[in-house]
Amino acid sequence: MKTRRDAMKFAIAGTAATPAILGSKALARPPAQEANDPCRIDAPQWTGGIEGQRKADQGNGFYLNPVIAGDYPDPSVLKDGEDYYMTHSSFEASPGLLIWHSRDLVNWSPVGPALRKPLGTVFAPDLVKHGDRFFIYIPFMRAAWSTGLASFANIFVIHAQSIDGPWSDPIDLGIGGLIDPGHVVGEDGRRYLFLSAGTRVRLTADGLQTDGAVETVYEGWRYPDDWITEAYALEGPKLFRRGDYFYLVSAVGGTGGPATGHMIIASRSRSIHGSWEHCPHNPIQRTRSDEEMWWSRGHATCVEGTDGRWHMMYHGFENGYRSLGRQTLLEPIEWTADGWFRATGGDLSKPLPKPSGRAVTHGLARSDDFARTSLGTRWNLHGSAPAEAGRVSAHDGWLALSGKGTGPQDCSPLVQQVGDRAYDVRVELELVGAATGGLLLFFNDRLFLGMGIDGQKMVTYRGGKSSYWAEPAPSLRRLSLRIVNEHQIVTFYYSTDGMAWTRHGVRNEVSGYNANTMDDLLSLRPALFATGAGSVRFRRFVYKALA
Repeated sequence: MKTRRDAMKFAIAGTAATPAILGSKALARPPAQEANDPCRIDAPQWTGGIEGQRKADQGNGFYLNPVIAGDYPDPSVLKDGEDYYMTHSSFEASPGLLIWHSRDLVNWSPVGPALRKPLGTVFAPDLVKHGDRFFIYIPFMRAAWSTGLASFANIFVIHAQSIDGPWSDPIDLGIGGLIDPGHVVGEDGRRYLFLSAGTRVRLTADGLQTDGAVETVYEGWRYPDDWITEAYALEGPKLFRRGDYFYLVSAVGGTGGPATGHMIIASRSRSIHGSWEHCPHNPIQRTRSDEEMWWSRGHATCVEGTDGRWHMMYHGFENGYRSLGRQTLLEPIEWTADGWFRATGGDLSKPLPKPSGRAVTHGLARSDDFARTSLGTRWNLHGSAPAEAGRVSAHDGWLALSGKGTGPQDCSPLVQQVGDRAYDVRVELELVGAATGGLLLFFNDRLFLGMGIDGQKMVTYRGGKSSYWAEPAPSLRRLSLRIVNEHQIVTFYYSTDGMAWTRHGVRNEVSGYNANTMDDLLSLRPALFATGAGSVRFRRFVYKALA
């Protein structure tokens, strides 16, 4: 089983130019052509947040999606009084499960990672509160570095007295072969987990063990066979109770594939034990055309605002920017006279009325002075065993990363998310011992691009491998590197003093660096890497969003 999407499908089966010396001047671009080109006067206009990062809150009572830009998929949202908390699939990130806090569903501030030591690849979790305790139910997919997982898919749980932690170590619920847990308390007062493929298991009162066998209890709504989707793939069950009914919100149609595939459906029942009635308005939301701004929309959590208005939080790919991954979207819903709900946001390309609530400071700075490691918030190790956190240390304004492997493909680089259509990243690095290090845009171990130095030469990476291109960079052990991604056109630079930049001889176009190309649900992210027997010291990582 080669990729996490293979695992997911199995789990739900049956259901060259001469270099030029340049300054910091922005690159010129060709005239606008496409409908979503940023030069069009009718293109979406976001508010600038930290470092110019795009921000949903328009400052005038409206917001413009995404509410969290970048690869933050499968959102699980918890309302706790006037506070909202959310976490997402963290996949190969270690630490994982970054928790976010909001008061208005639009502005989100990071709390910190709940999962310090992932046991495998983290699929869609469920964040809940029961009594006075917080729980996160987590599917761990077996990874190359995993040990002790019984199945290729395994459901665990962690818990904490406070959302700030400390969180417990993962507890094995003994559920194999299924993903996407959704917690609910039935009318009988018992706790249940709904899972992929319409299955369910009862939990003990403390929520830390199963109490019975996994059984199939639900058949999802079926769309017409001639609709263009990836696969049926009944997944992502999220449940809530309103009035006399339990509502079961699911995703079908496949997470990737065609733009029109992923969709949101709903069913309801007066009892947690069924029978389940399908919503006559299904699908609740679906991308109808690849001309829309947001594609493959699904995996929704419904949440009631403090003002009584309801919304759905779900994910979607941005038209023309699939390389950013599945981003977190917020859409209003309205309740109909017959006790169902409808989506009212359209294709989400226009501003929408903002929910009530006080705005927290949104987002986080991507730049880093390396006063500390910031693991789990700003940075994560990709595809690494928990013990590898010891490879990273920060002191005196330098971050030290111990070498591993032979190249970006097997070194578990240090990565961070990015949510802007255009941005500039730069960092100074110094080699220590027999190491190679550099700056990348990294999708996964099979697809990346960037620059590395070994003290003798510069290695150029393209398409997930070292390139034939021999860039005439100076033979130094200390150099500043810079990557500019301007609307999918990527340009490399290097500098001996961090001020005068030499443009690398090759540019790249990276729209194909996405999940459909690689059959892997990730995004293209800035990354620092170190290979070999030595280590690499990094200083002054700077991120800047470009208009």
